[in-house]
Amino acid sequence: MMKLLDVLAMHPDPVPLKQLAAETGLHPSTAHRILGAMTGSGFVERSEAGAYRLGIRLLELGSLVKSRISLRETAMAAMLRLHATTGESVNLGIRAGDEIVYVERTSSGRSSVRVVHIVGARAPLHTTATGKLFLVEDGPQKVKDYARRTHLPGSTPTSITTLSALEKELDKVRRHGVAYDMDEVENGVRCIAAGIRDDSGELVAGLSLSTPSERFNPDWAPLIRQTADEISSALGYLPPGGR
Repeated sequence: MMKLLDVLAMHPDPVPLKQLAAETGLHPSTAHRILGAMTGSGFVERSEAGAYRLGIRLLELGSLVKSRISLRETAMAAMLRLHATTGESVNLGIRAGDEIVYVERTSSGRSSVRVVHIVGARAPLHTTATGKLFLVEDGPQKVKDYARRTHLPGSTPTSITTLSALEKELDKVRRHGVAYDMDEVENGVRCIAAGIRDDSGELVAGLSLSTPSERFNPDWAPLIRQTADEISSALGYLPPGGR
């Protein structure tokens, strides 16, 4: 049955029984019997010409699997690996309007420095590394709207508080594929973030590594991006050119 499903998945058009038997190595009578059972359950559809294609039941099951995929559960294993490699706190943040909400976190336990990126904490988009990823996704006009709507409040002396500075920062994020928070949410804490996308290509979260400023290491950026890409892949994302 799995051989038949794999072959059918390879062909966009209905496939005749003879071809299916040849490509799976099954005897035609065996293939016909299995296809009959699969047709009855909706896994395969048979055309009037006697050819076969994948059935709607697979789409229904695929939608069910997708609905049960939890971003937090999917991300946690990769977050723990990144945490083990760096020894630093790893955060998972999602967008909620004009803020980032942190929905999962691993704690470093290496410093008494307080980090605001605790589960349930919120921070403005323009001051957080993850938030900058979402602002890049918004595009120039929506960024202007965001600045006008929020007035870009600062949390620390290094927070970005003007539209021109924000646009310059977002251009760097766009070019490098990662975003930084350089003591912008909290004095003495820095972050690097990379985006997580779902199977539709939508940016659904940001993975960030937060460290005390004295331990900040920009060389971790590729590792953070790689880890975010792994989570995206687990959610079904295929980058352009990978389809």
